[in-house]
Amino acid sequence: MKLHLVQDPMCSWCYAYAPVWRRICAQLPAWLTVEYVAGGLAPDSDRPMPAPMRQYIQQTWRRIQLTVPGTEFNFDFWTHCVPRRSTYPACRAVLAARHFEPALEPVMIERIQHAYYREARNPADAETLATLAGEIGLDVKEFSEWIASPGCEAMLAADLTRAQMFGVSGFPSLVVSAGSRHMLVPHDYLDPGITLDALHALRSTVPA
Repeated sequence: MKLHLVQDPMCSWCYAYAPVWRRICAQLPAWLTVEYVAGGLAPDSDRPMPAPMRQYIQQTWRRIQLTVPGTEFNFDFWTHCVPRRSTYPACRAVLAARHFEPALEPVMIERIQHAYYREARNPADAETLATLAGEIGLDVKEFSEWIASPGCEAMLAADLTRAQMFGVSGFPSLVVSAGSRHMLVPHDYLDPGITLDALHALRSTVPA
């Protein structure tokens, strides 16, 4: 059985969920393996984000701070960067980490989140992503070439298709798969027990 985290590295709710997700991973039973799925919030775009969208996202950050206490946001991003509604580049960066070194996939997700939300750096920019790749130990030249390759595009298309097949309605989402079956799993932004209890309950109804 596999537990899939369907996420986007530039999704603010995914960032807020990260601390609980780490606690879940530390307590997962041995019969479950973890896989990440890049859901892709927004396709490629070079257009600056419209003012209403900027305001909406900043309001979302403030709402998250109230809902998930302790979540840090650096609002300097909105004055230091030129925001674009484009998350596919960041998703490709995560897939590149999976391609070159699978163990670095969650590391890249976290690095992008921290660069965006705490360091006011723009993960929609190729230069930022290349720098982050180097910071986690990937070869920058190989990374930059691969994220522009048909192989990376095929991986992204496969992940987007899988997210649709799972029927998720937002990010983050948790899905357990067993063979051809898949089941959505509840999650909570403060309590890992909600998910862990659901996983153990599933184990009694789904054969390994």
